[in-house]
Formats: sequence, structure tokens, C-alpha cells
Amino acid sequence: MNVKAQLAILTVLIGCCCNVIFLELMIKQDPGCGNLITFSQFIVIAIEGLVFTTRFLTVKPKVPFSSWIILVVMFFLVSVSNNYALNFNIPMPLHMIFRAGSLMANMLMGIALLGKRYSITKYLSVLMITLGITICTLMSAKSSPKADSSKTDSENATQAEEDKFWLIIGISLLTFALFMSARMGIYQEVIYGKFGKHPKEALFYTHALPLPGFLLLAPDIIYHWHLLMASAPINLPVLNFSIPSMLLYLIGNVLTQYICISSVFILTTECASLTVTLVVTLRKFLSLLFSILYFNNPFTAYHWLGTGLVFGGTLLFSDIPGLIRASKEKKEKKLT
Repeated sequence: MNVKAQLAILTVLIGCCCNVIFLELMIKQDPGCGNLITFSQFIVIAIEGLVFTTRFLTVKPKVPFSSWIILVVMFFLVSVSNNYALNFNIPMPLHMIFRAGSLMANMLMGIALLGKRYSITKYLSVLMITLGITICTLMSAKSSPKADSSKTDSENATQAEEDKFWLIIGISLLTFALFMSARMGIYQEVIYGKFGKHPKEALFYTHALPLPGFLLLAPDIIYHWHLLMASAPINLPVLNFSIPSMLLYLIGNVLTQYICISSVFILTTECASLTVTLVVTLRKFLSLLFSILYFNNPFTAYHWLGTGLVFGGTLLFSDIPGLIRASKEKKEKKLT
């Protein structure tokens, strides 16, 4: 494995894990800041693409502009739904586990839209992932917050019912985002099949073209920006000045998001699919583990059972033994 691949693995693990940490630090202070985070990520990646990918729109796109429109709408809906779901009592570990179930959504969409057929092993893996997500969702719904001693029993009961209602709304948003993301992947395959793979171009247009859509969310973004600027300041010893804590977390989230996306792109070009699968799965598991231990998120034995089913199903779907065999055969061919 060359140095570039090793560096890509390291930056995926560090960049993507740190991204989730900064996200949770923000959500802990302001659960409704999802749209502000999404907008910030989009505008930074769009500016980077404008400068380095399109050279200020002087580089002619390889894919016709019209072909990006549908993909852009789907990507905007997926990104907004994923982050906005955190506003509806969704625990961060459940949010991670849901997003780890993308293989299940991809397979079901492939069967429904493309008429694909899979092996028994892959059907079993999807069943494991679905069962794991279901267990974690049910356990999260059961783990109601502690009763407020200043309220009556009936008020606490009403509050618990409201919390469960909003949790259902959040789960619905995550489910929508999960399947819309799978549909987006199929459409992306169609575009790549027609015009070839141009990931940097896709990254720019999927982040730049949706920016006007954030005008619909402008009041919410501005409101949470004011909350962000009013957050407790953090002193930066080296620079000798203070900055609102949530602004620091937002900058960290946006920068690590860019590092994460760029590193995954390098990883897919430098490493075999086996390595990519293992690194991405390990990254998700480490993020989940850190969220549980550092942020003290409630996680029961049933949550661990569900998590094991999701990640086990993911590895089973990826056919690790088959990828290992293929890798060995490839090495043997090179030697002969």
C-alpha cells in the first residue's frame, strides 16, 4: 500500500470522526441548527469547487447542465432532511445507525426500479440491517427522558407523548433521506454511464446549484446563526482572542466535512474496494463508539444488538471473503 493510500485511510478516520464530534457538540447546544450546518457545508464546498474545479466557471462541464438538475434536487433534500432530523429528538447514535443502513436502501431500490436480483447472502444481510435499525429505533423510542420534578405526572406524561411524536417525525425524515439517497445513487450511475465519472464536477454542482434553495430556509438559518454567535465564548490561547464556542464547532465541522469527502474520494481511487469498505465501516463504528462513551448517550444491550446486526449485515453484504479471494488471485496473477 503506497503512502498516499495510507494517508487517505488516516485522514478518513480522523476527518470523518472529527466531523461527527463537531456536529454533536453543536447539536448538544442547539438541536435545531441542522439547516445552518448544511448551508455552511454547501457554501464552503461550492466556493472550493468554483475556484479549483471550474476555475471560476471557465472550465466547460463534462456533463450537460440539465443532467445535474434532478441529482441536485435529490441531494439537497437528502442533506437537509438528514441534518434537520436532529431537531426532532433523534439521538446521535440512532442517527449514525440509520445512515449506516444505506446498503439496505440501495438494494431495495435496485430491486424495485431496476429489477435486480441478488444472492441469498445479500438478502440475509439486508434482513440483518433492517432488523438492527428496527431494534435500535424501538429502544430509542422506549428510552424516554427523565421526568421533570417541577411538573405534575399528567404534564410529564403529555411531554413524553409529545417527545415520541417528534421522534416519529425525525425517524420519518431519516427514512425518507435514506431511500432518497439510494434513488440518487441509481440516478448518479445513469449519469456516469452516459458521460463518464467526474466526481469533482459532481461535488461542485451538487453543492453550488442548491444554494438558492436555502432562501426558503433563510429565517431558520438566520435565527440559529444569532444563537450561534451568542453562545459561550472559548479563549484561543495561541491567537489570544475569544470566539463563540458554536462558531468554533461550526468551522471545525465544515473543514472536517471537506477533509472527509476529499479523503474518501482519494481512498476510492487509491485502494481496492475491500479496503474502502473496511475503512468506511470502521470509521462509522468508531464515531458511534465515541458518541456513546464521550457524550454519554443512552445505549442499552438491545442497542448493541441492533448495532451488531447493522454492521455485521454491512460486512456480509460487502462479501469480505469474496473480496479477499479476488485480491489474493490478483496478487498471484501478478507474481506469475
